[in-house]
Amino acid sequence: MNIMIQPIVTEKANAISEAGNRYSFKVSPDANKFQIKDAIEKLYDVKVVGISTMNYDGKRKQRYTKSGIIRGKVAAFKKAVVTLAEGQTIDFYSNL
Repeated sequence: MNIMIQPIVTEKANAISEAGNRYSFKVSPDANKFQIKDAIEKLYDVKVVGISTMNYDGKRKQRYTKSGIIRGKVAAFKKAVVTLAEGQTIDFYSNL
């Protein structure tokens, strides 16, 4: 099972990571906290102290075009906010 989908790199997520050593990830909706913790510790070689998870519902979107209204839906996802041990960091930009 693939737990990690992608790190969330937004202004709000960066402010949280600079203030409290916390990082945000978009994970698969059926992953639990233990699986997320194991995946992050193996992938980034850090010690995870705590995890908070939030489920986001998919939103309905529509746009108006020449041929008519196009309706769709943005997929639902789960967000995990991970707190690391003191003195440890994750650098998302190291392999660019």
